[in-house]
Amino acid sequence: MADDWVLLQEESGKTYCIEIVDENRKVKGLGIINSHQVLSQLNHGDIVEICSKNLVVVSPRLPEVIASMKRRAQTISDKDAGVLISKLGIGAGDQILEAGLGSAGLSLHLCRVLGQSGELHTAESRSEHSAVGLENLERARNLWTDFPNHVHHDSSVEDAAKNLANDGLSFEAIILDLPDHTPAINSCAPLLKIGGRIACYCPVTSQLENSWFACEEAGLEVVWAGEIIERQWGKASKGGVRPVNGPFGHTAFLLIAQRK
Repeated sequence: MADDWVLLQEESGKTYCIEIVDENRKVKGLGIINSHQVLSQLNHGDIVEICSKNLVVVSPRLPEVIASMKRRAQTISDKDAGVLISKLGIGAGDQILEAGLGSAGLSLHLCRVLGQSGELHTAESRSEHSAVGLENLERARNLWTDFPNHVHHDSSVEDAAKNLANDGLSFEAIILDLPDHTPAINSCAPLLKIGGRIACYCPVTSQLENSWFACEEAGLEVVWAGEIIERQWGKASKGGVRPVNGPFGHTAFLLIAQRK
């Protein structure tokens, strides 16, 4: 547990990320508390009652930090984030460019694997979204001991790419989650290192098709495109386990292209 922050979790799984300060503050869902007086002496696994709720102090692992994050824009889910990290080959010490930032759901996954030796550049032109995402990243920085160098560009990724190119920077991987990927691909492809990969997150098929053609026109080779399907299982009423009833939810089509 970080000295200045604590994560509390209800039995239902709802998680609260609370800054330890010696003043009364309102915590949504818990009311007004002085977190220093109530929480500063607690350790991992301790249970505290607040507002008639029994809460346990939990470690700031990625699932708990994701559960407690603030949200505005739709976030990239863990099923897609994990595949993107794996197929892009992202690891400790890499330099990564991500656009747009949104609520920073994917950024949190990236920061967790990049570690202290890595560097994450984010670009977001919508300040109403980046304000939430940057707050989530700052919380994570306070919760995790190994956090990459983070540089945010308050602009479109096309404008950010020009400045990055002028600075002589290049990247192992670039991830694009944008309404229109084509201009971003054209601007960002030259920033990829040889062997580096670019990913496009495409909610609809027209975005996938346009991204595919744009990558090829930019001299990149599409190495994988598809959709990740997740099927949850649960306990059956008469014993055993079985797939949970319900439709398969669509998040997005993913495209991976490489500079060879």
